[in-house]
Amino acid sequence: MTTDYEGIYRDQRHALGQPSKEFVRFFENYQEHSALVLDVGCGQGRDALFAARLGHRVTAIDQSISGIRDVLKDAKEEGLKIDAAVADIRSYQPEHRYDIVIIDRTLHMLDPAERLSVLQTMSGAISAGGFLLIADEASNIPAFQRVLDESKSAWTPVLKRRGYLFVQRENPVGACSHLM
Repeated sequence: MTTDYEGIYRDQRHALGQPSKEFVRFFENYQEHSALVLDVGCGQGRDALFAARLGHRVTAIDQSISGIRDVLKDAKEEGLKIDAAVADIRSYQPEHRYDIVIIDRTLHMLDPAERLSVLQTMSGAISAGGFLLIADEASNIPAFQRVLDESKSAWTPVLKRRGYLFVQRENPVGACSHLM
């Protein structure tokens, strides 16, 4: 059974609440300013809005028209730097390299092959030294780790615990930030 997020977002503002403490802690410890952030499957923008309030430039995508409408409305009201668009994450091709890619409880909604394909695409859009922040079903995390291990890039774990996988793409100069 799939959840009708379009209906939920249409009927209730900020339906999914605030960002999780893991995302908040990451951004509290993140030292860069004006990072380029991609929020994949952003819903109504809880993570996108949070990152933009900290001064980051955010691109947010989701297939929900109501969710994107809400993100854009909140961003406009608060004067935040968020570009948001209705897009299917299965076919979305990022236009830039990002410092941070957020995939918060989105991949589990796809079938296994699609979720791994999306992860490959999104992880390929992260700049050297950038971060991939995933929250998902704990049972999916090992497959996500395998995709990253098999990629051409080296990834250093920043946070790996039940339902969370935060990693940093290898920086050519060998520097790695330990944030958490």
